[in-house]
Amino acid sequence: MTWIDLTHTLTPGTQYPGDPPIVIEPALTLEADGVAVSRLQLSTHSGTHVDAPCHTVAGGRTVDQIGLGELLGPARVIAVDAAASGRIEVGDLGELPERLPPIVLIATGWDRWFGTRGYREHPALTVESAELLWSRGMRVLGVDAFSPDPIDSPDFPVHALVLGRDGLIVENLRGLTALPAECEVGIHPLAVGPLDGAPVRAVARPF
Repeated sequence: MTWIDLTHTLTPGTQYPGDPPIVIEPALTLEADGVAVSRLQLSTHSGTHVDAPCHTVAGGRTVDQIGLGELLGPARVIAVDAAASGRIEVGDLGELPERLPPIVLIATGWDRWFGTRGYREHPALTVESAELLWSRGMRVLGVDAFSPDPIDSPDFPVHALVLGRDGLIVENLRGLTALPAECEVGIHPLAVGPLDGAPVRAVARPF
């Protein structure tokens, strides 16, 4: 079956407020140097990326300590209908199986606003919703928005819950609403070493 790309292209522009901007510029050119080489400057949380536990947890795991198998395998896609700046409550998650696969993707469709100011007004999970998902087996939480927490959150409670329990969060995914409820997912972080996060290439395909 055809793999579906869940990754936003890295381009100058949309970044989480306060994060370093993405900068792409020529470093060498064919005309002057005989080869084309670009300079790419970005943060560990640029574009579609994974948050390692140490992003918010002192002493938490770094990206190089994430096992490849943690980000590969079956996933549950949960489609929710949430309003701007709304909260995704337990009741919005619908009927869930008693046991979820480790990878859970929350499909709000908010990726349609990526690159616009409206993207900042994404819906967010309540900590009760995150707690339910964790209790049923989720260990990797993926969202098609800046964050599973509100952008103006003072304490990032969903980050605290998931990363605080040594789980992982994948942010700025796209195309989740086109996926069936059950699919196979591959999320591939850059091998950046002992850091707090990394851009990823994320793909999925139906079973």
